[in-house]
Amino acid sequence: MQKQLVTKDNSLIGASYNLGVVEQRLIFLAIIEAREQKTLIEAGGLLRIYAQSYAKKFDVEKHTSYEAMKRAVEGLYEAGFAYSKIDKQSGKMGRYKSRWVDKIGYIDDLGCVELIFASDVIPLITRLEARYTEYELKQVVGLQSEYAIRLYELIIQWRSVGKTNPISLAELREKLGLVDEYKRIEAFKRRVLDLAVKQINEYTDITVDYEQHKQGRVITGFTFKFRIKDKVKKALESKRDADTPDMLTSLKMTDKQRGTFATKLSRMSELSTHSKPGENYQQFAARIETELLDEHKQIFYIPYLEKLGFQPS
Repeated sequence: MQKQLVTKDNSLIGASYNLGVVEQRLIFLAIIEAREQKTLIEAGGLLRIYAQSYAKKFDVEKHTSYEAMKRAVEGLYEAGFAYSKIDKQSGKMGRYKSRWVDKIGYIDDLGCVELIFASDVIPLITRLEARYTEYELKQVVGLQSEYAIRLYELIIQWRSVGKTNPISLAELREKLGLVDEYKRIEAFKRRVLDLAVKQINEYTDITVDYEQHKQGRVITGFTFKFRIKDKVKKALESKRDADTPDMLTSLKMTDKQRGTFATKLSRMSELSTHSKPGENYQQFAARIETELLDEHKQIFYIPYLEKLGFQPS
C-alpha cells in the first residue's frame, strides 16, 4: 500500500496558527490529494475532500465526518497563519501572514468539501526544496487534541537529532495558537502540554519527554527529547484514552441540542473573552458547536452548560 505522506515546508511547520482537529485534518487530506495528482497545484487549483475518504482515514462514521467537515468550513475560511521565510534575493528573514484558503465550500449531494489553497500556501506544500518535514498521515490519525497534532509536527522536524532546540514558553504558546487561553502555567501544562505529550506517546511512532527551563522558580521554556519506538504499537482500534472520560458519550447531546446550547454559550458574558477578535455571535456559536464535538474541549464548557441547565450524565 502506498504511503500517504503529509509534506510541509519547515516554514509552515514552524508557523503560528490555531486550527481545530477537523480543520487540520482537512488540510492533511488536501495536501495528500495535491500530492496524488502528481502535478504541482497551481493557483486556483480546486481540491475535493470526500466524507467517505475522511471517515475511512480517521475511523469515524461517514455521516458524522461530513457534518464535522461542513462545520469546519467556516473556521478554515476565516483562519490564517503567521510564518517566517528567507527572502531568496536578499537572504534576509521575512515575516508574513497568510490565509489557508482562497475559497472553500461544500456540496451536500456529493458529500464533499471543496477548497482552493491560498497562493502563499501552495509552494509551502508542493514546491519543496531542502527544508521540509514529511511524515505518514497514520501517525496523527489517533490524535484528538489539536495541540497534540501541532506539537508532533514541531517535534518531528528534529527527527535526525532526537531532541529540539530550547523553545521559550512564549514562542511555544504562539506556535500553538494560544492567545488568552491557559495563561497559568499549571493550566497550560495540564490542558495543553501534558495532554499532547500523552497522546503523542500513545498513538504515534515516537516517545516524547520534555525538560523545563526556569529562571528562579518561573518556567520560561522547554526542550523536547524523543525517540522512535522500537516497535510501534498504536491503538487505532481504540482511539480514546482509557483514562479520559468519554465526555461526548456522557453529555449525550443530540445535534439539535449541540446547536442550541452553542448559541446560548456564545452569548454568555462569562465566555466573552473566549471569542476571537472580529468574531460575531454566529461565528462564535459555530466554533463552539464544533468544539463540543471534541471530547477534550467539552470539559471546558461543562460548568457553563450546567449554568444553562444542561446536566451531563
